[in-house]
This record gives sequence, C-alpha cells and structure tokens, in this order.
Amino acid sequence: MRDEGLAMTGNGSLIARYVCLFTFTVCLAAMLTACGYQFRVAGQGPTIGGGAPITPKADAPTLAIVNFQNRSTEPNLETKYTAYTRQEFATASGAQVTTGSAPSDLVLKGQIIAVIVPTIAFTLQQTLESRVTVYVNATIEKTGTKQVIWSQLVTASMEYFVTNDLQFNRVLQTRALEQAGRFVAQDLATRFLYHLESYGTAPAPTGSGSSVTVPVPGGFTR
Repeated sequence: MRDEGLAMTGNGSLIARYVCLFTFTVCLAAMLTACGYQFRVAGQGPTIGGGAPITPKADAPTLAIVNFQNRSTEPNLETKYTAYTRQEFATASGAQVTTGSAPSDLVLKGQIIAVIVPTIAFTLQQTLESRVTVYVNATIEKTGTKQVIWSQLVTASMEYFVTNDLQFNRVLQTRALEQAGRFVAQDLATRFLYHLESYGTAPAPTGSGSSVTVPVPGGFTR
C-alpha cells in the first residue's frame, strides 16, 4: 500500500481512517511550506489498536518488561518502544505486566536491531516519498531459571511524504518511527498471547518461530 502521506505497509486496514486525514494535512503543509509558511507538528499522531482489552486469567504469569536496548543509529527510540510494548502487553498479551521493582514470573528483553530509511519514490530533483523500516528482537525468559521460553524478531514499516522543508521532513520521519514502534509492540503482544494459549510458559517446539532477514549496509544480511 502506498499513499502520499503516512501509510503502513502490510496492515493498512488498521489505520485507513486516519491516513486520509493525515495525508490531507501533510499535503496542505507541503503546499503552504512552498509559499514560505513554517509549521510545527504536535501530539503523538495517529495510533493503532482500539480493540477491547484482554483481561488476563487469574493464574496468568506476571511479566516485567525491562528497557529496550537500541542498536540502531536513531536516538531515543528505546524509551518510546519500551513504553509502547508495556502498554500493548498490559492489554493484549494475556500476561499480567508488573511495574517498578515488583517480582515477576517472566521478563521481556527487547533490542532495536536496525532502522532502514530507503527512498521509494523520487524525481530527478527530489525525493517524494520515504519509508522507515524497523527491526526489533524480543525474548521472554523465566525469572528464576533464565530459561528462554519465547523469542521473536519482528519488523514494521511506515511511509511518509517528503516536503521541501528539511525540519518538517524530520518530524514526519519521527512520527513514522513512532507508529512503526506501535505496530511492533502490537505484533509482539499478539504473538505472545498465541504462545501463552498454545504452550503456556513452556518453550515452543523447535522450528515453530518466524524468520525475518535484517538488511544491513553493504548488501549483507543477518
């Protein structure tokens, strides 16, 4: 799916109602910027979700989510992605998310592996549209034994319209990164809910996980 505004790759139906309004706003900003106006974008932008929260069972395991590690070149993503993951797991993972230093049965550790920003539409004079793609690895282990019971490498992408204003473009890219982080958090929570329903707190059988290739500069993958 491609729009001349902020759009999600692969899951467009979740935010279709928001894309139209945001696309109109970005296009209007682009036209007015060309006339010499300046803009600021406030607020968190469109969000996903909206479904009914999943109430954990009485015997659901407790889960602590530690701060993510950021191995990408984008600063401060770890704080935002940790917050998104805590929010999604609290309402949609089937686990009871703990806060602070409260004891827990399980602990989730996450890493932002990479952020890729390719150009997907351009003219001879300028780039018209870009996409951010993030790769996040998450593992959940038992607190006492350190046994890893669940591990996922997931990815999410968001597209954004590019204007002639470099500062405004950076704001749009930041919003795209934030939305991609929300999609990652929702994906992780949904996958762990399936794991709990299928295997409980036992590891999944070998070969049942997903495979995601992470591109890195120079044409290599990992």
